[in-house]
Amino acid sequence: MAVLVTALLIGTAAPAGAGLLPGGLLDGGSTDSGYDDPFFLNWPTYLPSTTPDTYVASTSNECRNGQVQCVDKVIREMTARYNALGCDHASTFAFTYLLTTEEYRRAVEDPEFFTDNAFINHQDAVFADYYFEQFDDWSRGAIDQVSPAWRIAFDSAERQRVSGMGNVFLGMNAHVNRDLPFVLADIGLVKPDGTSRKADHDRVNDFLAATNQYLLPEAAKFLDPTLDDGDIPGISVDNSLMVQALVVWREQAWRNAERLVAAPTPEARAAVAQEIEQMAAAEALLIRTAFSYTPLHTLLGMGPSQRNAFCESSFRTR
Repeated sequence: MAVLVTALLIGTAAPAGAGLLPGGLLDGGSTDSGYDDPFFLNWPTYLPSTTPDTYVASTSNECRNGQVQCVDKVIREMTARYNALGCDHASTFAFTYLLTTEEYRRAVEDPEFFTDNAFINHQDAVFADYYFEQFDDWSRGAIDQVSPAWRIAFDSAERQRVSGMGNVFLGMNAHVNRDLPFVLADIGLVKPDGTSRKADHDRVNDFLAATNQYLLPEAAKFLDPTLDDGDIPGISVDNSLMVQALVVWREQAWRNAERLVAAPTPEARAAVAQEIEQMAAAEALLIRTAFSYTPLHTLLGMGPSQRNAFCESSFRTR
């Protein structure tokens, strides 16, 4: 599975759809995606949850009541962190995560977008906090507190080892393949009425598909001009292929969360957790190898020094 997803990522470097942006997000524009990409198949909706219908309350106190203001707070925190990063290579993932969260905020303007908007707001806050904590631990030198997948992602950014696309995918891998199973297990897979929360989990894929119509072309304007080199103008098939790689990861995260919840003993749960860590780290190594800078990148004007120079002249705070 890891090799297959990485192959998809390598083969679909960036999404189409830059022309779909009315005005530009950084100037306060908004998208009218409709979440109806005809090429996007949200296939996990056909796969039922296998979790027993036993409700377990969330163990996290982050945004427990699920107010939409929690999402606004997350966006403010992400914005401040992105602005502070500037042209640090970690800013590419920070930027794409910020735009994704902003798209989520637009989606939940519809009170019926999810079956339980408030709970997904809670999840959004908990999920973001996992990223913030990993980044803060790395920044203060508490490396032993940072998961292996995140270590590879942060180290690759710090050492400027991979392209902007590599930074994005390393962050996505660590956050989805590593963090998300633990988040889902912690907040609960079942509603109080005994029904599964998987429908809402799968619904996230729809706004992710919409976000990916403009995500990398927008980042390419300010951070790394190579981020949209895989764009096929005028169509969204290339976008859909890349999104499907993320959808595979999210389905895998749900199944790993089910394994965590179903573990009969603390020892069994620890074994599952270790497998999740190892899988995410292995995926990170594949991504790092696939997107590593080489002398040829520099020769073609696509190396880290050219990227830095571009960003220094193009970066804009939000």
